[in-house]
Amino acid sequence: MRTRRLGKTGIDVSELSLGTWGLSGDAYGPVPSEEADRVIDRALESGVTLFDTADVYGKGAMETKLGERLPASAMVVTKLGTRLDVTPPRKVFSPDYLREAFDRSRERLRRPCVDVVLLHNPSTTALDDGEAVGFLKALKTLGHIRAWGASVGSVDAARAAITRGADVVELAYNVFVAKDLHALAADLGEHETGVLARSVLSHGLLTGAWTVDRELPPGDHRAARWTKPELERRIAQLGALRPAVGGVIASLRSAALRFVLVNDLVSSAVLGPRNAMQLEQLIKDVSIAPPFMLDATLTALGKRLEDMGIGP
Repeated sequence: MRTRRLGKTGIDVSELSLGTWGLSGDAYGPVPSEEADRVIDRALESGVTLFDTADVYGKGAMETKLGERLPASAMVVTKLGTRLDVTPPRKVFSPDYLREAFDRSRERLRRPCVDVVLLHNPSTTALDDGEAVGFLKALKTLGHIRAWGASVGSVDAARAAITRGADVVELAYNVFVAKDLHALAADLGEHETGVLARSVLSHGLLTGAWTVDRELPPGDHRAARWTKPELERRIAQLGALRPAVGGVIASLRSAALRFVLVNDLVSSAVLGPRNAMQLEQLIKDVSIAPPFMLDATLTALGKRLEDMGIGP
């Protein structure tokens, strides 16, 4: 497993990291606890050093599981700022709430110092207010965390976090959703901010295994993510990726993952396998590299994406 520098933190992390939303059962339906254990153990055996979670995944169960199974040498990224004990659930970034949430997370993770803590999808208003940012900076000064940042859903929120000194930002980045990271390139470079790329396979769509008639089980968030016309359009757009397959790029899945890793701004690609076999396939997909993609392949892919209405 190759490593990359996590921005200005000075920390080296595996270029593939394990995301745990899918393992929690919250995203795609139930996952047997034993299978989640196998995925975590297999990730460790494969050289994965970075594990991404949140205090709300499985209502804290994923933090507890990582606390039980990870050695002290493994790095954990967790996220705070979502209250589930109110109806409806809502975002809360006040220092008092974040302090309580952090103490609970640290206890579940069994770590006196948590490696990375991110605000979980804060608005630009929450970031501009400064209280949440100040709280995380204070945790870092006290030695309770090694780095801080935000998991964001927009360029504006990412830029607000970056300009306020965030060590790390996490955002969606894949073949279909590349504009945000590209728009932030200058900011990320100037501030030496580490990037965790999530949704690297667009929730499974970029594996190429979907059809427009696919039926999704109860509890699968994708059932509400795309209308049928949107899904038809995305599946048609996979045609832009298919010509990149060949040689060491053995599948659409491999091409999609390599597209993410060829970008030097990315510190780690957050994978979301639901079983050990999926994890092993993903690791194998990029085992022969770098280069992840030849310049000519990447340029041709970019042109095809533009022709299909997907901007750079």
